[in-house]
Amino acid sequence: MPLFQRNKVRNRYRNNSSDDSCSDSEKPFLNSEDREMDAAGGPTARSGLTFLCQLAHGSMTGRVEGFSSIKELYTGIARAFDINSDDVLYCTLNTHKVDMSKLLGGQIGFDDFIFAHTRGKRKELVLLKDEESLGLTITDNGNGLAFIKRIRENSRIDKEGKVNVGDHIECINERNFVGARHFEVARMLKSLPVGEAFTAVLVEPQRAFTEIAPRGERPDKPLTENSKGTLRLRADGSATVEELPSDVMSRCIEKIDDLLEAFVGIRDLDLSQSILDIGVSKADPDGFASEMDQSLSVFYFPDEFIFAVWALIMDAKAGKL
Repeated sequence: MPLFQRNKVRNRYRNNSSDDSCSDSEKPFLNSEDREMDAAGGPTARSGLTFLCQLAHGSMTGRVEGFSSIKELYTGIARAFDINSDDVLYCTLNTHKVDMSKLLGGQIGFDDFIFAHTRGKRKELVLLKDEESLGLTITDNGNGLAFIKRIRENSRIDKEGKVNVGDHIECINERNFVGARHFEVARMLKSLPVGEAFTAVLVEPQRAFTEIAPRGERPDKPLTENSKGTLRLRADGSATVEELPSDVMSRCIEKIDDLLEAFVGIRDLDLSQSILDIGVSKADPDGFASEMDQSLSVFYFPDEFIFAVWALIMDAKAGKL
């Protein structure tokens, strides 16, 4: 629908529920016989993909294959290392560290190596919300677990040092958030009264110990001859083989992610990519707004966000970013 006709009541609700955020080594090979064409004519991954993986706190190298979604990837990791798939908090690419800039989201490059971060110590904290925003940015792993991606410097939570980047948010005031999306956690944090304390149950990623098996060696070369591609894991469960986005489009995705944090309180590169895909396919802002309302209505994006994203996409199309 045209931007000026979008429901203002919904926008007021959107603006009131978008503060603290929610919403992210293997080498794949793909043989020609392991590709098929999707409805749009692009190559779709089937069962021929193989990724190398290690547990982030230390392990030998395992192999994960035959997946087309994040949930199936976690199941494969669990099978490779004889753990429960629910114990996988999230994965990083090409580093075993809790580095939020290296989170595995909806895409895995052909020359990426996956590190799985698993459940560690569980802690229950009493925290004070002393201002409207707690200074937390939340994302999720695409498999029902939300976790902290960023802590604003000099916020009360940052100064107390009890909450860490990478901690999974299990409960807030006895409300269980296992299975929830990042934006649901953000809305809950936003709704907490200023000046009151609340209880949070968090789970840290497991840390390395000396008794854990040493890290296995990583191959010098990727398992596929074409290391420039990427495997995109889509929300509908399909996995599509695509070329890496151009530098301009990569910068556009990052800037959309920045806008998600500013307007909605979440960071989610896969969602940012999906928003870019919608924008690239539309010829005008009204068509873009209509498709966003239809496809991504659960996020309650305000008009200001739609305008800002459309301007970004227009700049990207013109090669100005």
